[in-house]
Amino acid sequence: MKTLKVLSALLCYPQADILAALGEMTDALDHERLLPRQEHRTLRAFMNRLAQANLMTLQERYVATFDQGRALSLHLFEHVHGQSRDRGQAMVDLLETYRRHGFDLDARELPDYIPLFLEYLAQRPVDEALELLADAMPVIALIGARLAERNSDYCVVFDALATLSGQPADIEDIRHQAATEGPDQTVVNMDQIWEEEAVTFLASQHACATGSRGTSEAHPIRWATRPDAI
Repeated sequence: MKTLKVLSALLCYPQADILAALGEMTDALDHERLLPRQEHRTLRAFMNRLAQANLMTLQERYVATFDQGRALSLHLFEHVHGQSRDRGQAMVDLLETYRRHGFDLDARELPDYIPLFLEYLAQRPVDEALELLADAMPVIALIGARLAERNSDYCVVFDALATLSGQPADIEDIRHQAATEGPDQTVVNMDQIWEEEAVTFLASQHACATGSRGTSEAHPIRWATRPDAI
C-alpha cells in the first residue's frame, strides 16, 4: 500500500529529500486511489503547501507541533502506557513483530513512532495492514482530533488514515476529550515531569527486555488509550 508509505513520509520530520519526492508521492496517491475524493483532494492541497514552503519554516513548525509535549507525540505508547512499566514490554513486543516479518530498524527511532509503524504496515498484505491500523485508531484518532482543535495542517494526514481503516466506535468521546481537556500539562510542567520520569522509564525498559514476550502474531499490542495516559 503505497498510500500508507506516503502518509508515513508526510508525518516524518521535513527534509529536503521528502519535499523533492512530493511529486512522486502525489502520483502514488493518484494511482492507488484508496482515499475518498474529499480526503484525496485535501491531502494533495496539504502537499502543495509543503512544496511551496520554506524548509526551515516547516521544520520549526513540525518541532513546535509534535516535539513540545506528549499530547501530540507521534509515539503511540506515550498515549497508551504513559511512562508505566508496561511501555517497555510493549516496545519489545512490537519490535519483535517487526523482526519476525523482516522489518529491521536502525537506532534512530523507537518502534512505536507512527511514521515507522505506517511504513511497516505498507509492506504487509492489505487486509492485515488495515486490521492493524484499525487496532491503533483509538490513539491515532485522538492525536488527529487534538491537531484539528489546534487548526494544524497535519490533521489531514490523520483524517486520511481514518478513511482507510474507519473511525473507532467511540470517536465522538475522543473528539469531546480533545475539545475539553485543556492545555498539555507536559508543556506547562515539562522540566519537572521529564526529570522525575526519565530514570523510571529507563529502568522499566531494562526489566521488560528480559521478561516474557507476547505471542499474538496479528495483535501484538493493545492500542486503546487509558484514562491516565496522555
